[in-house]
Amino acid sequence: MSMTTPPGWYPDPATPTVERWWDGTTWTAHTRQATVPATVLQAAPPVRPGRGRALALAGIAVTVAAAAVVAAVVVLGDDEDEERGTAGPAGTTSATAAPTSPSATTSSAPAEDPTKVVDQLNGITLPIIEGWERPEFHAGEWPTVTTTGTYRCPGATHRDCRHGTITSRTASGTDATTPEALAKEDIARAAEAAYEEDYLDNRLYGGITSHKVIASRAAAVAGRTGYLVRWQVTTGKGPGGYVQSLVFPSPTGSESPVIVRFAFDAGPDGPPLAEMDEITRGILPIGSETNGGVGSSLTPGA
Repeated sequence: MSMTTPPGWYPDPATPTVERWWDGTTWTAHTRQATVPATVLQAAPPVRPGRGRALALAGIAVTVAAAAVVAAVVVLGDDEDEERGTAGPAGTTSATAAPTSPSATTSSAPAEDPTKVVDQLNGITLPIIEGWERPEFHAGEWPTVTTTGTYRCPGATHRDCRHGTITSRTASGTDATTPEALAKEDIARAAEAAYEEDYLDNRLYGGITSHKVIASRAAAVAGRTGYLVRWQVTTGKGPGGYVQSLVFPSPTGSESPVIVRFAFDAGPDGPPLAEMDEITRGILPIGSETNGGVGSSLTPGA
């Protein structure tokens, strides 16, 4: 009976209140908030005079006991799944044991490659070309590549912006089924996310005043046939920019649609538009140094 832990969401060994994605081999950078049992989060009882030390010790005992109960529930749940042959967190019927030791998992994790950002969920890597970087901090949970350095946003004097940003994500919440349909549907959302309002409802560029389609075509990405749509947007403040939604099937077995969004500032300070095509050509399956043999380099332009 195999005891290999399948890919899935498991409690983060370093932060029990967070769940981290296990890809079947090592922990990834993807996290989400875990559901914490109410008993663990209960406040300690008020301390009355003369009983501070006793109640403090009792509080510690209750916390330890609650943690033990949580651990017991997890272990018993796994045992029950094994007995019944029911699906575990990753939808598999094999007996599993969730990774629990940070040293056992992180010690074997390879060092980050400075030339690429890995999207474990979608099975691809995003290239980091000259003038771009893996940002130390960024909003959202998606794998991200940005231009180096920041500047004061034209529509918000208290916020900093980047001249270029690229993110990858799994397509969800849509009825569209083809890369072309998904790209044409996503491009408006990509433009709004980049140049309309940020996650705090700040209009960093004064909002979008108009747009025009400058490209809509098939594209070969990571050994798969996909589709891209590119807009030029005019903003209330600043030089505006270019946004692109690139959609293609994941090179993994699921072949779930992957969306890679591009946002480039226009004007002399923005990255060259040709870098959209250069980075598109550099999106590869994890572990591969070629595009999988499907298609060739893309021709810039509409």
